[in-house]
Amino acid sequence: MDNKTYVIGLTGQSGSGKTLISKHLANSGYSVIDADIVARRVTEQGSDCNKSLAKIFPECFDEKLCLDRRKLGNIVFNDAQKLQTLNDTIFPYINRNIKEQINTLTESGARVIILDAPTLFEAGADKLCDMIVSVVADDELRLERIRSRDNISDESIEARFASQKPKEFYIQNSDAVIENNSTFEKLIEEADRLFSSVRERIYDGR
Repeated sequence: MDNKTYVIGLTGQSGSGKTLISKHLANSGYSVIDADIVARRVTEQGSDCNKSLAKIFPECFDEKLCLDRRKLGNIVFNDAQKLQTLNDTIFPYINRNIKEQINTLTESGARVIILDAPTLFEAGADKLCDMIVSVVADDELRLERIRSRDNISDESIEARFASQKPKEFYIQNSDAVIENNSTFEKLIEEADRLFSSVRERIYDGR
């Protein structure tokens, strides 16, 4: 058995249940880096990232460089080129912070780190991972979940779906896939089974 720290990328489609798994793993004692929290951290009022973004999307900022996330989302989820521009600007800030957190957790003795990142592949953060687990679900179920969770229109949800990679991409580019087309209990049961197996392989040195 070596002392390497293993980073497991956890990603998937909007409405798939990835966040539920991430929260469960954190409550179960895993070290979890939440890329959404990182994104909010790097876009705090007046940040260097916001200074860069304000030059591109000035209508999404006030005079104190505070970001209007909903306005920005409405822009980029309906324009693939603007979404790419946003990603090219923000991802370097996010990845830098993620690397710092990985180093800090490694120095503190963490053997397994979960990187919860909805845009893991888009950000190139998959290169930071030793293993990738994707969570997927049928489109109709995903739509229903987001509709009840986020209180946004079906048109906005469909635009979000269109801006993301298809289910087949996640299946083809992941080491393991969790399908969430049933109950919360079954989702957690499958997640526990998978991550317990991964931990056993890591700690046994296989």
